[in-house]
Amino acid sequence: MPRKTHTDRRDSRKSRGKATLTEKRTPLPKPKIDFTVDALDYKNVNLLRQFVTDQGRILPRKYTGLPAHYQRQLNRAIKRARQMLLMK
Repeated sequence: MPRKTHTDRRDSRKSRGKATLTEKRTPLPKPKIDFTVDALDYKNVNLLRQFVTDQGRILPRKYTGLPAHYQRQLNRAIKRARQMLLMK
């Protein structure tokens, strides 16, 4: 088996992880969950469960598609529901 030369290594590095200018990433689909802001409460456990993974992690804004101030309210509501043992 022939040994790799330095030029072979450089070529393999270029194509490893970086996208070229012509390639564009497709954005992840964001789940569309319709709710009113008034429904965003720590007592509304059915709504809050939609924003939590099976392991109990809160989904980031990237996946929820919520504005920043709603995401903060959501985080607060989920943490309150956990404190009151309404959620795990």
